[in-house]
Amino acid sequence: MLVKHWMSENVVTIDEDASIMKASKLMKQHGFQHLPVLKKDSLTGIVSDRDLKEAHPSQATTLDIHELYYLLDKLKVAKVMSENLRTTRADETVGKVAALMLKYKISALPVIDQKGELEGIITKGDVFRAMVSVSGIQQAPLQLCFEIEDRPGAIREVTDVIRAHGGRMVSIISTYEYAPAGFRHLYIRPRDVQDEKALITELKTKFKLIYQTHDEVE
Repeated sequence: MLVKHWMSENVVTIDEDASIMKASKLMKQHGFQHLPVLKKDSLTGIVSDRDLKEAHPSQATTLDIHELYYLLDKLKVAKVMSENLRTTRADETVGKVAALMLKYKISALPVIDQKGELEGIITKGDVFRAMVSVSGIQQAPLQLCFEIEDRPGAIREVTDVIRAHGGRMVSIISTYEYAPAGFRHLYIRPRDVQDEKALITELKTKFKLIYQTHDEVE
């Protein structure tokens, strides 16, 4: 999955000399939580709703509402934005974006082209949508989890049994996470199985089936 298929291209930006009051209004108007920050059309940072909330003067409790609004209107975005900017490219993978977000505890990445110009933004919400899509849960509520040997042909042996019961693989994911040495965990979402009970019975006799579940998303 590439970033270009999941990013937002119609990006709302803000100038670094704009007030945080203006940034807050833009976020509320468009329902965004992040705004890329520009200086003379060049990307210089990103500001989040958290940045804006943390920017309120510490002495706010001693100010009346007019004084507070005056201070917030004078405080510039450049003073509160994140300058340690991390970006991505449209042809990079959503998996890499997810890893970066997890590693650096960030929830949005501006997408830039080869010239460094802004062409989109991808948020953790976009990543969630992509992960749900690749999981296959919307097309196949049945999920089967196996512990299989880490050797060539092991996955095919499982899928051949499912196909013999009329099943089509909507999603196949394997991981070494939590699996013992020499094994891997295999997650399959099949659809169009002719007799699910018969399939489960055969799978249990031939493989280590850890669990089967139906995930109905209401």
